Amino acid sequence: MSPKSAGPKGPRPVATNRKARHDYEILDQFEAGIVLAGAEVKSLREGKVQLRDAFARVDNGAVWLLGVHVAPYAFANGFGLVDPDRPRKLLLHRREIEEMASRVSQEALTLVPLSIYFKDGRAKVDLALARGRRQYDKRHAIAARDADREAARATAAGRRRSSHDD
Repeated sequence: MSPKSAGPKGPRPVATNRKARHDYEILDQFEAGIVLAGAEVKSLREGKVQLRDAFARVDNGAVWLLGVHVAPYAFANGFGLVDPDRPRKLLLHRREIEEMASRVSQEALTLVPLSIYFKDGRAKVDLALARGRRQYDKRHAIAARDADREAARATAAGRRRSSHDD
C-alpha cells in the first residue's frame, strides 16, 4: 500500500486578477506575504476574495494592498470580524520596497496584484509593477495574441499532415 498523499505541493491559487493582464503591461513581478487578521485566512481558503479593482501603494517604507475585498467568514461571530475592505500590509524585503518606490515614482508605474495563493500554508500575493495600457495598446495586444495563436495552429496542423504522410 502507498502512503496517503497530502495533495499537490506548491502554490495553490485562490484568486486571480485576469483584467490586470488586459489593462496593464506587466514589467516586473514580486512575491509578497500578506498580513491577515482574524478569520480572513479561512475566507481566503474558501476563495471569497475579489481582486478586480485592487492596487498597492508604497507608504512610509511599507507596501499596502488596497481595494481587495475579503468576504467575512460565515462562522466567525464577534472575534475575528474585520472590515472586508480594509488596507492590508504586504511583507517584502527592504530592497524590494525601495526598488518599487523608486520605479513607481520615476517611471509612473502602478503596483497591481495579479493573484493571491497559498504557498506552504502561507497566503502570498503576486504583485506586479505595471504600466497602464491605452485602448489602442489593448487592441494591439489582442491582435498579436490572436496572430500567435493562428501561427501555432498552422504549425500544429502542418506537423499533423507531415506525420500522416509517413
